[in-house]
Amino acid sequence: MYGNDGFRELDRRECLERLAAAVVGRVVFTQEALPAVLPFRYWLDRDGAVVLRTSSVSEMARAVDGAVVAFEADEVDAAAHAGWSVVVTGVASVIADAAERERLRERGPRSRVSWPGEIFVRIAPELVTGRELLAETVDGVRLSR
Repeated sequence: MYGNDGFRELDRRECLERLAAAVVGRVVFTQEALPAVLPFRYWLDRDGAVVLRTSSVSEMARAVDGAVVAFEADEVDAAAHAGWSVVVTGVASVIADAAERERLRERGPRSRVSWPGEIFVRIAPELVTGRELLAETVDGVRLSR
């Protein structure tokens, strides 16, 4: 990253803190050899894994099980020309363990929709990166465009 590009790299701890505070992100995966992106409410598990709740008949669930995917969450303040973005890259897997599924039903991501054959997908946090776009300032005063 270039020192003057207006971005600051976030360390892993900062990335996980921001992910834990956000609610909605996007899973990026391959579907029929093409890139696909879907928004999801999610939950950040204790090990930094991203957990999604969906239906067993979901095309996304079938496409990602065992595949490397990315998950991105961000926050943007358009008025301040500032924000952040965090990306978790890792292998996605449908959670098969009954005890783990029960734990996630109680504590994991909430859904506003009742899913037939509800399942959970875990994205292992193999690579966690983030950037913050800093508001433009001169002598502590924010510039507007």
